[in-house]
Amino acid sequence: MPKMKTKSGAKKRFRVRPGGTVKRGQAFKRHILTKKSTKTKRHLRGSVAVHETNMGHMAQMLPFAGL
Repeated sequence: MPKMKTKSGAKKRFRVRPGGTVKRGQAFKRHILTKKSTKTKRHLRGSVAVHETNMGHMAQMLPFAGL
């Protein structure tokens, strides 16, 4: 059997919180910011949790995270 490996892109982008939820950064805030309103950019700050419907994919990408 080959070894299970963590997706290297996922380990750079996600952190598992102690409660079992996964923290992620917001999308759409890196470039082309001149046409976005100040309100939109303000709401894109900070981090949010991964939705529970995507947690199955997270468990596949991060097999050693205990999800």
